[in-house]
Amino acid sequence: MTFENLLTAIDNGVLTITINRPDKLNALNKKTVDEMGVAIKDATSNSEVKAIIITGAGQKSFVAGADIAEFIGRSVEQGKVLAQAGQNIFKEIENCPKPVIAAVNGFALGGGCELSMACHLRVASDNAKFGQPEVNLGLIAGYGGTQRLIQYIGKTKAIELHMTGDLINAEQALNLGLVNYVVPQDQLMAKCLELIAKIRSKSPRAITGVINSVNAYFENGADGFNTEIEEFANCFATEDFKEGTTAFVEKRKPNFTGK
Repeated sequence: MTFENLLTAIDNGVLTITINRPDKLNALNKKTVDEMGVAIKDATSNSEVKAIIITGAGQKSFVAGADIAEFIGRSVEQGKVLAQAGQNIFKEIENCPKPVIAAVNGFALGGGCELSMACHLRVASDNAKFGQPEVNLGLIAGYGGTQRLIQYIGKTKAIELHMTGDLINAEQALNLGLVNYVVPQDQLMAKCLELIAKIRSKSPRAITGVINSVNAYFENGADGFNTEIEEFANCFATEDFKEGTTAFVEKRKPNFTGK
C-alpha cells in the first residue's frame, strides 16, 4: 500500500513504518495520523506481518510533535474530534496483537512522545529527547499522553513534565522507565530487530495474550485479573501450548507455529 506521509517495507516478517516528513521533523498532521491507522489495521490483518517497528525519517526526529498549523482556528467541538481520532488510532497500536516497537531516533515530543508510548516497547537512540511541551502552546496532550506517561513513570514525575513542558534525554527516559533500551543511533534498528527475534521465538498466541492482559490492567473499569484468567485458559487449546510443554519435557527448543 502506498501512503503520502509514510514509508512501509516488510522484511522477514517485520513491517517497518517510517513517518516521512523530515522537512517538518516528522510532525503529525491529520493525514499522517489517518495513514498510521490504515497501516496498523492492514498490518494486523496481514498474515505476512509478524512484528512492527515505527520510526521517523532521518536522524534528528522520531516525531517532533503535532503539526500545530492545523490546530489554529479550531473550535472546542473540532478539538474534541481531533483528540478522539488520535486516541482511537493510538489505541489500535496499543492493542495490536502483534508486537510493536518504537525506534525513537531523535525528538519524541508531544504527539511523538504519545505515539512512542502507544507502542509496546521503546528503543531510543542516544540523541533522543522526550517531552510533552503542549503547555507552552496553551494546550495539553490530547492523544493519551496524560494517561500513558503516568503509567510508565508514575504520577509525580509525569505531572511535573506535563506542567513544566520540560524535555528529558534518552538516559533520563531510561532511568525513569519510559524506554526499554538506549543505543547509539547506528545500532537502533539492530536492537529493535534483536528484540523482535527474541519475541518471535515465543508463541505468537501467548504474546497476544500478554498484550491483552497487560493492557487490561489500564483499561478504565477493566478487571485485568479476569482477562489474565481467560487468556491463560485459552492457551490450553492451542497447538503452541502442546508444542511448548512437549519441548520442555523433551529438553529441546520449541517450534511454535501460532496455532
